[in-house]
Amino acid sequence: MGKMIGIDLGTTNSCVAVMEGGVPQVIPNQEGARTTPSIVGFTAKGERLVGQIAKRQALTNPKNTVFAVKRLIGRKFDAPESQKATTSMPFQLVQAQNGDVSIQIEEKIYSPPEISSFVLQKLKAAAEDYLGEPVEEAIITVPAYFNDPQRQATKDAGLIAGLKVSRIINEPTAAALAYGLKTAGKSGQSVAVYDLGGGTFDITILEMAEGLFQVRATGGDTYLGGEDFDQRIIDWLISEFQRETAIDLKQDRMALQRLKEAAEKAKCELSTSQQTEIVLPFISADASGPKHLNTVLTRQQYEELTNDLLEKTIEPCRRCLADAGLKPEQIDEVLLVGGQTRAPKVNEVVRKVFNREPNRAVNPDEGVAMGAAIQTGIIQGEVKDLVLLDVTPHTLGIETKDGTFTPLIERNSTIPTRKSRVFTTVADNQTRVEVHVLQGESDMAAYNKSLAKFELTSIPPAPKGVPQIEVGFEIDVNGIVSVEATDQATGRRQAMVIHPSGGLSQAEVNRLVAETRARDTEERSHKEMEAVVRQLDGLVANTMRSVQALEGKLSADEQQRILAAIERAKKARNGGNVDELKAGLGDMEKAAQIIGQAMLRP
Repeated sequence: MGKMIGIDLGTTNSCVAVMEGGVPQVIPNQEGARTTPSIVGFTAKGERLVGQIAKRQALTNPKNTVFAVKRLIGRKFDAPESQKATTSMPFQLVQAQNGDVSIQIEEKIYSPPEISSFVLQKLKAAAEDYLGEPVEEAIITVPAYFNDPQRQATKDAGLIAGLKVSRIINEPTAAALAYGLKTAGKSGQSVAVYDLGGGTFDITILEMAEGLFQVRATGGDTYLGGEDFDQRIIDWLISEFQRETAIDLKQDRMALQRLKEAAEKAKCELSTSQQTEIVLPFISADASGPKHLNTVLTRQQYEELTNDLLEKTIEPCRRCLADAGLKPEQIDEVLLVGGQTRAPKVNEVVRKVFNREPNRAVNPDEGVAMGAAIQTGIIQGEVKDLVLLDVTPHTLGIETKDGTFTPLIERNSTIPTRKSRVFTTVADNQTRVEVHVLQGESDMAAYNKSLAKFELTSIPPAPKGVPQIEVGFEIDVNGIVSVEATDQATGRRQAMVIHPSGGLSQAEVNRLVAETRARDTEERSHKEMEAVVRQLDGLVANTMRSVQALEGKLSADEQQRILAAIERAKKARNGGNVDELKAGLGDMEKAAQIIGQAMLRP
């Protein structure tokens, strides 16, 4: 069995780790960094850039540089979150044929899972370079509060990237695993994980005892994170600049990208400093000449701008405590995870809710990937005596009479789980029943997330209330839903794994997987050719030097054969054919043998 990797597919940055000797190790990327920006850029020449190199060119290519795509994954175009993104993101969002939100780059449409797969491919390649062997399996983390379509879309991203996704696990749970492995001596703890990342917020409460990690409750907001904090600074800068110059920067994509980079930098600096200076020369111009942005943002101003965002995390925390049946004083540790938790104000929020200082033992950027790697160790038997029991974050049920939502599996139920319930018909001689599957917490079906609809047909005609239809739900360890309906009188059964009404079809996933494999083959051939060219160039240069050094020792025939080999090698190099290049290498090796024999002559 090959090595399985753990991946934290983040909104802002992503990270990959692997178990080595029973310890999780973060794998550096090709540039030597331990995290990779979750950014994909497309150049005018059609080249695809991923990570730091994509981030560097975002300033001059904002409309073709995609970031924070995790906030869009598994969402419809008309969802409020998608509509909000259309006003804040410089790249173009469009509606796909299935109603999902997609990204348009020039003439091509990309789905969010496809963009995410490009980031995953880079992490996969980094792992293969590090391990020296192919990597085919991974565990990928998702926000605990992700719904079924978002989980399915994340799994699709992994498949497109050429990875078998062995497990989808929740980010706070992964962070708790990383913490638990560090503190193996402690047991019987109630731990809250406060996870405020680049795009999402999760709060999870776990019980840790004797190698058992059991999630008691989870909650959160899948559209609240560091991107929103950045946007507050951007909006403030736009407002200040407009007040001073009467120039509105909102329609200037390049200016917005400069503002975004400045906002990120300012936010990071304010985590350790009381104020920061923001200087953006030549940000705009009018009839009077160029305009420069030069201002100071204090930590107090920043906290006032973003206070309501942090306040939004309080209610999910309190609800999570209530769902877990615990009081704040019963929580032993509050772990902070996610880059946004570096903000000092987070400490105040944690103290306000849990009446204790937060624990920063887990690296906020790497802990989730390390926890995912630990889970790979559990699955592959490398980590012993650790058991993880997670929960489903949303109530699962069906629509019944008058649009009522009838729950079958309540939120915070331990997974995997299966529940069933018997329903009946609402009209005489009804021969078919539609099953409408939903996730959510409202009593009314219309306010919950629709997952799928299917029909159970050929029910024998009978008075209403007589047929007995058993509806069963199952949620697997990945949090992915399957459902079946059975007519108890006939045994007729209809079953399906829930594939959201949107999302990529199996045919689309298969097509994208095939494209990835073809691209991988092309890239491998390109790398092989580059390696042969480098080797050939080195041999040609060394051979030419040797011919000059051995002048007088080589016969005219030997010299002619060597020079002919050099010419053939140069021709092969310019031809760009791997077989010709390898033949050129063979010629140069024969030339090297002639030189070697000449060097041995007295």
